[in-house]
Amino acid sequence: MNSNTTQNAFPIPTRIAVNGVELEVFEAGQHNAGNPIVLCHGWPDLAYTWRYQVPALVAAGYHVIAPNQRGFGASSRPTEVDAYDIEQLAGDLVALLDHFGYDDATFIGHDWGAFIVWSLTLLHPERVKRVICLSLPYLARGEMPWLDFMEAVLGSDYYFVHFNRQPGVADAVFDADPARFLNNLYRTNEPLLPPKPGMVMIEIARTETPAGDPMLNDSDLAVYTAAFENSGFTGGINWYRNLNRNWHLLADADPIIQQPALMIYGSRDAVAPAENLAAFVPNVEEISLDSGHWIQQERPEETNRVIVEWLARQEAVHG
Repeated sequence: MNSNTTQNAFPIPTRIAVNGVELEVFEAGQHNAGNPIVLCHGWPDLAYTWRYQVPALVAAGYHVIAPNQRGFGASSRPTEVDAYDIEQLAGDLVALLDHFGYDDATFIGHDWGAFIVWSLTLLHPERVKRVICLSLPYLARGEMPWLDFMEAVLGSDYYFVHFNRQPGVADAVFDADPARFLNNLYRTNEPLLPPKPGMVMIEIARTETPAGDPMLNDSDLAVYTAAFENSGFTGGINWYRNLNRNWHLLADADPIIQQPALMIYGSRDAVAPAENLAAFVPNVEEISLDSGHWIQQERPEETNRVIVEWLARQEAVHG
């Protein structure tokens, strides 16, 4: 294990210049050089989301690379909204591989990080060896741009739509009290309730009686709070503000992902499983864990076991 990390401490970050930005990168298992695995967080999240996975992956023989992606933590936060489109986010990861001298890697993504990993695999298939995604399955590119489709089906208060149609409004609410928003959002044992009217993320940020139980302990919450007090939420929300742009940017990509893939669902996650994932990802294995949305943090031991065993099977078959 890297001397900078223990079971109880996340690796010490370095800042790496890639693709016109600087990323704060947490690295472990350098002695496993030649066997890279890149971990991609979602929103509003950090590389720290993988704190339970890093030691397990190092022990399994991987060189673990976990960036705070652009807009998050101490990584660069460009002001232009289109600086957060999928070509830029995928380009950061390609440049990260170049920095370390890797032709390809296994990529793990959760939530928005899963969207980035799926899209990276479409845009740069030669750079992706294997795909592991949590919570968010492959999002098929339908005939209508994603945001327009969401607005038509789910309405203007749906938070993806609200982020786009009312720029700055939600950002200001979250920025006003990051600790409260994050503590209210990161919950376990939440009841699955039907959607309520209003903008759900703003409601979560303002509620005094969040559902379920807090998932983050005091020290974990302090890590998240300090990061978002420093960065604010706008950079990460700008990922959402490129949803239609991403739909256009992916127009010419072959929509079929051929790489071996593992899809991990939470059975109590509000994100629904895909009904036809194998149509777009023919070499996929799908697994469901008894979890809400924050799978790798809620069920770390089961998540680690599923990932490490799947990777071992892939190594045995494909090398």
